[in-house]
Amino acid sequence: MQELTFLPVADHALMVQLGTEVSEALSAQVVALDKAISAAGIEGVQETVPAFVNLLVEFDPLVTDHATLQAQITGCAERAEVRDNAGTLHEVPVCYDADLAPDLAAVAEARGISEEEAIALHLSGDYRVGMYGFAPGYAYLSGVPEALRVPRKPAPVRGIPRGAVLIAGPQCLVTTLKMPTGWSIIGRSPTEVLCNDPARPFLFDVGDRIKFRRIDRAEFDASYREDAT
Repeated sequence: MQELTFLPVADHALMVQLGTEVSEALSAQVVALDKAISAAGIEGVQETVPAFVNLLVEFDPLVTDHATLQAQITGCAERAEVRDNAGTLHEVPVCYDADLAPDLAAVAEARGISEEEAIALHLSGDYRVGMYGFAPGYAYLSGVPEALRVPRKPAPVRGIPRGAVLIAGPQCLVTTLKMPTGWSIIGRSPTEVLCNDPARPFLFDVGDRIKFRRIDRAEFDASYREDAT
């Protein structure tokens, strides 16, 4: 495992930095450390928040402190078992019809390929949940193929519906709420990432793998819920 760097965050959290460059290998180490900390049952730890290259550990300052927790996390890192494909594989359906994929044509043109080639590239990607952020259930996925990567738009577009499948650079996500975005919209999925379960609020865990599956409009219309939250 990478050498850990620790940064105190206020009086109740510790940022554990494992590296600076996003990669599948580093993400696997973050997930392994997260699981090791959870398994250790460290007194005072209230929540862990894994991201692409670091892990935020929140704790009760009346129970433990930064120095004690740092030593315990270092021990967890020594015992952590890193596995590249440890996460659950989820299949996510997506429809690429033009009205559901308003940026697909522009993405294809920017990359010098046809729309069908762009769809095939998107479906070929091996995606992994690297972190949650920005809005509830926004699972940031790494793994967009190099030939499909485009930068963010110069300005965001408002009113993007739930289920929009977005790409920007090497990342992809499926929106969960009606929100603005500067990413390119290349399809829409009926998958509900937000779960009505306080114990498990999101469908995916950090470290899980995603495989997109193409569906036609009939299957999409039969599955998509306009009133889902």
